[in-house]
Amino acid sequence: MMQANSKPSLAALPLRIFIKLGVLPFFLIAAVVIFTLAAPNFLSPQNLINVARQSVYLVLVSLGQMLVLISGGFDLSVGTVIALSSVVSALAMTWAAQIFPDAIWLVILIGAFAGFAVALIVGAVNGIGVALFDVSPFIMTLGVSSVGTGLALFLTGGVPVSGLPFAFGDTFGFGRVFGVPVPVVIAVIAIIVMWVLMARTRVGARIYAVGGNIKAAHLSAINTRGTLILVYGLCAVIAALTGLLLTARVESGDANLGGTIAMESIAACVIAGVSLRGGIGRVENVVLGAFFIILMQNGMNLAQVSSYMQMVLIGLLLICAVIFDQLRYRMIVKG
Repeated sequence: MMQANSKPSLAALPLRIFIKLGVLPFFLIAAVVIFTLAAPNFLSPQNLINVARQSVYLVLVSLGQMLVLISGGFDLSVGTVIALSSVVSALAMTWAAQIFPDAIWLVILIGAFAGFAVALIVGAVNGIGVALFDVSPFIMTLGVSSVGTGLALFLTGGVPVSGLPFAFGDTFGFGRVFGVPVPVVIAVIAIIVMWVLMARTRVGARIYAVGGNIKAAHLSAINTRGTLILVYGLCAVIAALTGLLLTARVESGDANLGGTIAMESIAACVIAGVSLRGGIGRVENVVLGAFFIILMQNGMNLAQVSSYMQMVLIGLLLICAVIFDQLRYRMIVKG
């Protein structure tokens, strides 16, 4: 009798996991099995450490993208913000270095301020367009992305900006704190801050409310327009932080940074269970989703899959994740 009752429960376990966590656990298991068979060193500690280190940048961008998705939109301009903040901060540093040649940290501070300032402008333009003028997030962020890319290329002529202070790359690109790479430390701090914001503050509750039902949120006296502008601004600032870390890593301002990261960040979020309809998503799952995307790329590199086919497979994963998101949403609605 006990066996008869336990069988349906075990059989329903994958379904309960799918409804609660989305498709990510199943994708993760499949990836680990396939790439372990294809590449013997896939699960080696050194390779997993490399994956964790490489996933820092996508984790950061995905956290910002998660905010926008939960609010009911999405941001295609995160890659452009990375490129633009990289170029502007590098140009500001090279300019400031001529005026303050002996004040290296002041030069770095001026460069960082310039990068964050231009990101705030981009985020504000996105937020104002979506919140005040009801422009579709797709059209708004796509248009801003085109404008930003053109500006980044115009400012540099397509040539990377070199001559940055040595301490900038040495600290933020290759530095360590108690043996832990600085970008990893910054990512951990960002994850903690984002978790507190979304799970323990009224601002996080308002973002969930706006994404869940914007009309109901408005009737509940929530400033929906202000919330949307804040969300796009925060997303752009986090993208700018990623741009600065990547600039320190490559030791130059490059207009080509962040080329495919918009699609990858959306894929990481959707695979991690963030609903494209808004109102649903968790920080810890998004971190795991970004790690999964980098794990996939790492596994495909070890299995000698070409970069072109990698783009195809990541795109197919995104499509599958969206389809599964639709199925999951219907199941949640049916209860």
